[in-house]
Amino acid sequence: MHDATDIVTRLQPRLHGIAYRMLGSVADAEDVVQDVWLRWHDTEQSAVDNPEAWLVTTTTRRAIDRLRSARAAREHYVGIWLPEPILTGSVPTDAPATPEQTHARYGDLSVALLALLERLSPEARAAFLLRDVFDVDYPDIAAALGKNEAACRQIVFRARAQLQDDRPRYRVDADAHRRLLERFVAAMTGGDLDGMKALLAGTSRLLGDGGGIVPSMPEPLVGADRIARLFFARTLRNSESLRVEIVPLNGGWGLLRYFDGVLESAQAYESDGERIHRVYVQRNPHKLARILRQLAGDAGRPAID
Repeated sequence: MHDATDIVTRLQPRLHGIAYRMLGSVADAEDVVQDVWLRWHDTEQSAVDNPEAWLVTTTTRRAIDRLRSARAAREHYVGIWLPEPILTGSVPTDAPATPEQTHARYGDLSVALLALLERLSPEARAAFLLRDVFDVDYPDIAAALGKNEAACRQIVFRARAQLQDDRPRYRVDADAHRRLLERFVAAMTGGDLDGMKALLAGTSRLLGDGGGIVPSMPEPLVGADRIARLFFARTLRNSESLRVEIVPLNGGWGLLRYFDGVLESAQAYESDGERIHRVYVQRNPHKLARILRQLAGDAGRPAID
């Protein structure tokens, strides 16, 4: 029993990481991992040749089942659906040596990628994540999905192609991204409309999630001028009560915006280090609740591999 618990404890960040990336919800990911632990506890462990493969397979299958149910509910979601953001601890300041290393460190947990994965079917999402994020071999992916290796290779190939055009393209180190956000925050809090426009790419897009609970954009907002004016108008109305913090969000630097001391949104940004290309604004109070608990110290920042 002690060894069985140790295995799950050691692999918990990896299992939670798979479930969170599949579902975009910390609570749902925790439920999946808890269910997997219970199943492992009730399994004859001596008959399991590879406990890690068993746990990854079971987590993947449970996440697929959960995502199928969640997708049905998301069809009736009000407005744009974005994943629940998470505070992820400090962001390393040493720049990775290659773009591939940068992606491995930051990109696979980003709000941008998690939102993009919504266009994949549950099985395709699982296969893509296991192969391209967790570097799982195809025999193990085949076991997790209950398919042969050739079929899994085709699923991953099609998933990559489906995501290719809109997948985050910019591999900027954390320091450059933070410096850009510092300039944007200064322009935002200073009510500098031209300053914000200058830091936004001409074809930049803003996506917002209010969950039908608070006002948000029903469709993506496109263009530097329109996005800058949206930020400017909100700042102009609430200049005295506005506070913005730069925080480690989903593996990179993001923003928390407050009005009158109340957390109004968590914002993730995609940039090339010089201009902002995408803004993801999470305003749904239900999806901000965990961040508030983390800030209050009531919930530890989740360990995610």
